[in-house]
Amino acid sequence: MSDEHHHQELGFIQKYVFSVDHKVIGIQYAVTSLIFLLFGFTLMMVMRAQLAYPNGDFGIIGKIFGRGVESGVMLPEFYNMLGAMHGTVMIFLGVVPLAVGGFGNYVLPLQIGAPDMAFPKLNMASYWSFLVGGIIMIASFFTPEGPAQSGWTSYPPLSDINPGQTIWLLGMVFLITSSLLGSVNFIVTTIQLRAEGLSFFRLPFFVWAQLVTSFLLLLAFPPLEAAAVLQLMDRLAGTSFFLPSGLVVGGNMLDVAGGGNPLLWQHLFWFLAHPEVYVLILPAMGIVSEIIANNTRKPLWGYKSLVYATVFLGFMSFIVWAHHMFLTGMGSTMSNFFQTTTMIISVPSVVILTALIISLWGASIRFTVPMLFALAFLPMFAIGGLTGLPLGLAASDIHLHDTYYVIGHFHYVVAPGTIMALFAGIYYWYPKATGRFMNKLLGHMHFWGTFIFMNGVFMPMFLQGMAGVSRRLYDQTGYLHGEAVQDLTIASSWSAWLLGVAQIPFIINFFLSIKAGKKTDNNPWQATTLEWSAPSPPPHGNFLTEPVVYRGPYEYSVPGASEDFSPQINKNA
Repeated sequence: MSDEHHHQELGFIQKYVFSVDHKVIGIQYAVTSLIFLLFGFTLMMVMRAQLAYPNGDFGIIGKIFGRGVESGVMLPEFYNMLGAMHGTVMIFLGVVPLAVGGFGNYVLPLQIGAPDMAFPKLNMASYWSFLVGGIIMIASFFTPEGPAQSGWTSYPPLSDINPGQTIWLLGMVFLITSSLLGSVNFIVTTIQLRAEGLSFFRLPFFVWAQLVTSFLLLLAFPPLEAAAVLQLMDRLAGTSFFLPSGLVVGGNMLDVAGGGNPLLWQHLFWFLAHPEVYVLILPAMGIVSEIIANNTRKPLWGYKSLVYATVFLGFMSFIVWAHHMFLTGMGSTMSNFFQTTTMIISVPSVVILTALIISLWGASIRFTVPMLFALAFLPMFAIGGLTGLPLGLAASDIHLHDTYYVIGHFHYVVAPGTIMALFAGIYYWYPKATGRFMNKLLGHMHFWGTFIFMNGVFMPMFLQGMAGVSRRLYDQTGYLHGEAVQDLTIASSWSAWLLGVAQIPFIINFFLSIKAGKKTDNNPWQATTLEWSAPSPPPHGNFLTEPVVYRGPYEYSVPGASEDFSPQINKNA
């Protein structure tokens, strides 16, 4: 590579802590977000204990968190804190940073043949902004007021007057800033730093998914950052952006100027939060597409249709947000508009899913651990998408809104769906990052435990939701319809705890394989894309010689070729 990459040896702090190398930053993002995912999952297991056994003794929980329990009974305010922070941590500190910051940072520059990201110092600033935001969020547990308790959506006026919300808003400002810095970097890197010969329709689908995701982050996050600042001003500066006139709190008129509109927050929030769903799912689709192409030993079916569907999906995601707001009384004309766009946006999702399923047809499938997770993603995402259709229609959404059905739908997209794909990506690119395989037996134990118990957690929620159980009840047994499905609640909770046990093989595997894993060569999966032509692990600058691309990303089993894979850098088949 160029002379700028023949650099003097950096010290430990510069090389591994305040690093500007995209690979180190990607690993920092991945490990940090996995820790946050474990923390958010732990909060969920505590919530499931309360739901399954609402009269149980939670004294030990009070000792751990220092609050939330009286005479062994969990307080509803503490349950609300757990709910708000579980959603916030899992989405904004876990899945998005892992999918975009982790996989995007590590893999994307390698897949386009770039020596690094376009703005390495901006990349470092993105990670540290994310880490500061995460620390602020977690630190809220140790403040006198405690963490936010108004749900991960933080609807005013409740969020404007509840304690704990200020720190949540400050944390969100840092997290949003991190995503904005990262998205600018990904867009410029993808457009400007592609290797010679790597035209846009020779890009791996993973790169397309990350590129569209970056545009979603860049365009959708600023409204939420503005909303967070406005809500901070409501709380700290006496403004009334979201506080209406005549608000009565605790029997007394709230002493504010009033004139604000709580629905303004919902519009600003969901304008980000619906594209956010695709920020979660598109990188997952990109990961799964790479693994399916590699393990079927054939090209992805309908590559261009996948690309066009992804771009259209990104565009449409900006004009469906108010299907989360059918109960706000927007009127039948606007309801019809958002119903229609919601049905339209299901089409590109089906195109992508169908193309990936057809890619399996007639294939000689290798059932590796990454492939098992990738295959599991397909039906899990299909269930998540299919169950979302009734929520996109105003007539059925009125009955299902804010019930457990919504939790089941959303989690099937994000947990059995996206998180399955993220696990697939970890197992797939681990040899590239470390030069060693993860243990296959531990991988199979992790897969089957995760697959079975994830479905055990979320499948009963559809039945609970159709029975009318509200999503935010901390004790369902006080209601006849909740009491009727309490057995399902207990089954779901036990599945959640067993799901936690199923992650132990993964944690052992992840750390043990760094030193004890079987060593690999540069291309252990016999893959075609550019990252596999770099050493494992890649050095500073990534490639020993500047790569030149001669062919498409998925030339597997080409007739007449000497092998069943033709790497992009091979001039001759």
